[in-house]
Formats: sequence, structure tokens, C-alpha cells
Amino acid sequence: MQKYISFFRLRFVNGLQYRAAALAGIATQFVWGAMGILIFKAFYEADASAFPMKFSALTSYIWMQQAFLALYMTWFLENEIFDAINNGNIAYELCRPIDIYNMWFTRSMANRISKAVLRCIPILIFAVFLPKPYGLSLPKDGKAVIWFLITMLLGFLLVVAFCMLVYIVTFYTISPMGVRMVAVTMVEFFAGAVIPLPFLPNGVRQVVEILPFASMQNVPLRIYSGDIAGRGLYASAGLQLFWLVILILAGKKLTAKALKKVALQGG
Repeated sequence: MQKYISFFRLRFVNGLQYRAAALAGIATQFVWGAMGILIFKAFYEADASAFPMKFSALTSYIWMQQAFLALYMTWFLENEIFDAINNGNIAYELCRPIDIYNMWFTRSMANRISKAVLRCIPILIFAVFLPKPYGLSLPKDGKAVIWFLITMLLGFLLVVAFCMLVYIVTFYTISPMGVRMVAVTMVEFFAGAVIPLPFLPNGVRQVVEILPFASMQNVPLRIYSGDIAGRGLYASAGLQLFWLVILILAGKKLTAKALKKVALQGG
């Protein structure tokens, strides 16, 4: 365990060094969040009763999404891992007395958390002080805060576990680009990153909410905004835990299978 903690610490500290990139990301996320809210505002002014979420809940959803984008963006994948698989440097990883799945999982966690730490606080402070209904509203009660934190952690781990599957599939392909494009496009939509899932038609939404992608950012953000409450809290958290176990077990099994057939070219 100590060696994985060391990997986490080194990657986390390394990620904190990119402050200029963080500032650029903060500015981009401010603009992106404001643009999304204003677009939805135009639709709400036409007929607010036609939408499944209150506008104040939607704005909270969007600002929290932007604040913690680094935790949930599935398109943020480490090129170092892809390069190691493609150019043969994976041999150095295999020589270490570690579990490669656990090491990559730890690295991915540290990279994402370091980026979120740099970006989330300025965005949250900015959003809180915006006038209603454009700003970030606080949760209704302490119970919502607790469940938000629990599901936020589970959703984050789900994203990392899914990204691990993308890395592992690269062992079976010539180039990772195709897998990356398909995976990112699919997950971003079904996780509620493009539009919140309650805006989907009922029949489609009920199916999508069962998938592992809906257990990522969709659940914690809707709990924070008050769109998921009551028994829905327990059902959503339980589904998150279920998919987390499934994805990690699948990732470990695929990794063990892939490493049995690794072929390195050259000297």
C-alpha cells in the first residue's frame, strides 16, 4: 500500500505545478458554464413548465459540473500510458514489483484530483456570489451534502475505472485513437455532461439511468441540486457501488489476460 501512496503523492504534487494551465482552464470553464446557463435560460423563458428541473437546480448542476470537471471528464486520458503500451515502455512497468492496474488507477486518481483542487475553489466562489437564479445554490440540508460527497467519490472512482478499461483495450489495438473517440463520445452524452439526463425522453432516460455512465457525474450533481432525493439517494448510491465493483473486476481480469500475451518488438 505504501508504494501506491507514494505514486499518488508524486503525481499529485506534479499536477499542482501546472498553474498556468489551471488558470486557462478556469477562464474557459467560467465562459462555458455561463454560455450553457444562458442557452438554457432562453428555453426556460419560452415555457419553464415544460422542463423537468427548476432553473435554479439546473444552474447549480452546471456550476458544480464546471467546478469538478477534472474529476469527471472522461476525455482526460493519460498519453503516457498509451505511449507506454504502443512503444514498448510497458516493459519497464512490468519489471516493477507492483500491480500495474493498481498503479495506473492511483496515477489517474492523483492527476484528476490535483487538477480539480486548482480549479474548483475559484469557480465555486464565483458561482456562489452570482445573482439568483444564475448562481450556485446551497443544498437544502445536511443530508443532501453528505450523500453528495459519498456519491461524488463513487462517481469519481467510476470514471477512473472506466478510463482504465480504455487503457487496457489499447493492448488489443494498433492505435488508441478509435477507442478513445468512441468511448468519450458515448460516455459524455450518457453521463449527463452534454445535457442533464432528466431532459431526455422518459423511455430513453429510464434505460440510460441504469447504465454505468449515468452513475458518474449525473448522480452527485443531481443530488446536490436537489433533483434526486428521498429513496432515490439510496438507489442511486447502490447502483454506483454495483457498477464500480463490476468495472474494477472487469478491468483487473482484462489486464491479467492482456499481460499474458504482451509482445515487445526490438531490443
